Amino acid sequence: MNLALLFDEDFVAPDRAILTGRRLSHLHTVLKVAAGDHIPVGRSNGLMGTGEVVRLTSTEAELRVTLDQQPPPSVPLTLVLAMPRPKMFRRVLQTCASLGIKDLWLINSYKVEKSFWQTPWLSEDNLRENLTLGLEQARDTVMPTVHIRKLFKPFVEDELPGILAGKRALVAHPGTPTPCPVHLDEPAVLCVGPEGGFTHYEVGKLEEAGCEGVHLGPRILRVETAVPVLISRLFDACG
Repeated sequence: MNLALLFDEDFVAPDRAILTGRRLSHLHTVLKVAAGDHIPVGRSNGLMGTGEVVRLTSTEAELRVTLDQQPPPSVPLTLVLAMPRPKMFRRVLQTCASLGIKDLWLINSYKVEKSFWQTPWLSEDNLRENLTLGLEQARDTVMPTVHIRKLFKPFVEDELPGILAGKRALVAHPGTPTPCPVHLDEPAVLCVGPEGGFTHYEVGKLEEAGCEGVHLGPRILRVETAVPVLISRLFDACG
């Protein structure tokens, strides 16, 4: 936890916040703070700054909060991602949040198993928790927006063209002739398929909507590896 992300419900006064649970445990066991110590904090979708520990017990930590710093800039990339396997979904969420992705669309695909959509990691609380972990890792405060679309064709035909408007549109797919571009200086949309990739039909529909097929070379990568590689190739995500 490189930054303690604070939510509205944590504040008991404009400049006072109470930490419990996971964040309190981190203060005790990892940071080993004491009263008078300062830690990096940020308010969800707001400013960053410092929190002075004014009271610390086994059940809560009270912080005097000063917020006077802007969060890092976001990456101008909309990520359209076929729903990953649940065991890797948490890591992908955290990675996207850490790298500055603010607009994430989870979509269906032929190779996405129906059971993937039943995972508890899609609940609002679990989405927020994993996105929070990613933001805290990167010292960011702006919570990504996650859209869930369980029908591929209606999404691609009815919604995707509007999402692509005014942006460079790409679909990552092995075997396409064009290498993935680097160092973009314009907003972009990136579509990434499931394990095994999009079907030829799905790639065709994405191309009809305006996407350009690109590849990362001859190696086939897992989704959890391909996503950060693609983002970092397209934009200087850690700059």
